[in-house]
Amino acid sequence: MTEDDQTDEISQIEDRIERLAEVAERCRKYILASKIAIGGGGALLLFAILGLLGAGQTAALGSIALVLGGIVSLGSNVSTLRQTESAIGDAEALRSQLIGRIDLRVVADAPMKLV
Repeated sequence: MTEDDQTDEISQIEDRIERLAEVAERCRKYILASKIAIGGGGALLLFAILGLLGAGQTAALGSIALVLGGIVSLGSNVSTLRQTESAIGDAEALRSQLIGRIDLRVVADAPMKLV
């Protein structure tokens, strides 16, 4: 494998890492929204049970649906986030391995930058 091929492969891996990072960030946002839905549904259920809302049965059913939907969404996104973070770790390890194979050389004749 030539150095150009390795450089191209490193670039592709870096692009993959960026895409996976975007997926992970999206999962984190959905996880936060799921937690808010679970908390909001629980509070709404408590209000419905205590009779603080006018439509008790409708609010209770809606809050139960909100809590269950939040739990399902939370579980799904947590597992997706774990898989994505694992894939990011694998890609970073492969990238480091490829970078380690490149014969890097120090450029000694380069002029010093003035700061």
